[in-house]
Amino acid sequence: MVNSREKKTVVITGASSGIGRAAVSQMVHSGWQVFATVRKARDAEKLSSEAGPSVTPVIMDVTDRAGIIAAASQVSSQLGGRGLDGLVNVAGIGMVRPVEYVTPGDLQQIFDINVFGQVAVTQAFLSLLRRARGRIVNISSVGAHFAIPFGSALNASKAAFGIISDALRLELRPFGVHVSVIEPGSIRTPAVEKTLGDIETVIANLPAEAAAQYGEMMRRFVARGYKMEMNGSGPEVVAGAIHHALTARRPRIRYRVGKHAHVLTVLPRVVPERLLDALLLRMAGMPTEFGALASSEAAKARKRAV
Repeated sequence: MVNSREKKTVVITGASSGIGRAAVSQMVHSGWQVFATVRKARDAEKLSSEAGPSVTPVIMDVTDRAGIIAAASQVSSQLGGRGLDGLVNVAGIGMVRPVEYVTPGDLQQIFDINVFGQVAVTQAFLSLLRRARGRIVNISSVGAHFAIPFGSALNASKAAFGIISDALRLELRPFGVHVSVIEPGSIRTPAVEKTLGDIETVIANLPAEAAAQYGEMMRRFVARGYKMEMNGSGPEVVAGAIHHALTARRPRIRYRVGKHAHVLTVLPRVVPERLLDALLLRMAGMPTEFGALASSEAAKARKRAV
């Protein structure tokens, strides 16, 4: 059972590192009892040893529907008839691919984790949240509002999750359950290394033609993106927004936090689309002139002919 029946309770997914781990620390510091979900037993052991009795590790993979139900049952039994005061959906992955070569398996994986899994977790805990008139906090991204080269799968999944979150907010309003979305900008976390740190392996796993067509552009894009993210804000700024969303008398519908968050969400609304395309291509280190590579390929073909 939860140590103190006076403590508020929250489930935080993806708690082994980054934003999830920072959110666990923030909510423990604020006196909450935290159920922290992780995928691996060694991460659960580490959390137990570092965070103390205010954290209950829960083994859960958001792609395992049976495991999600089992985790919800575990939390329910430890609450002893009480409701749940908060659910924070953090777990997620990134992916760098050109649209031309994104496989069905790539799309299935990222949507399974970033969308379908988050919905399944929310559904599993909703009865407990409704009982306590608890709150849901979903982590999306500023990238939900615009496209970037090679980031189609990631940004599409974040956009889908954002729309689902908005619909959920409207549907749960009559029940007194708040739903907030947090859209981080550049955040320095271990996820940056996982997504952008080994682009050579990503390129090597593409078909040879794809590597020839897109390899250099992907390298430039990743180098710039990696630098931007690693110079971004710490995950604590997102944890602070999570705390506000869970505790404020009137939580915000949307929180945009971290370096570049505000400018990246304002630009798509105020800049003409063709100009925005040019800006995004320049940021990615790609040619901005239409047909630039087609002209280059034609010139190479003429040289080969001569």
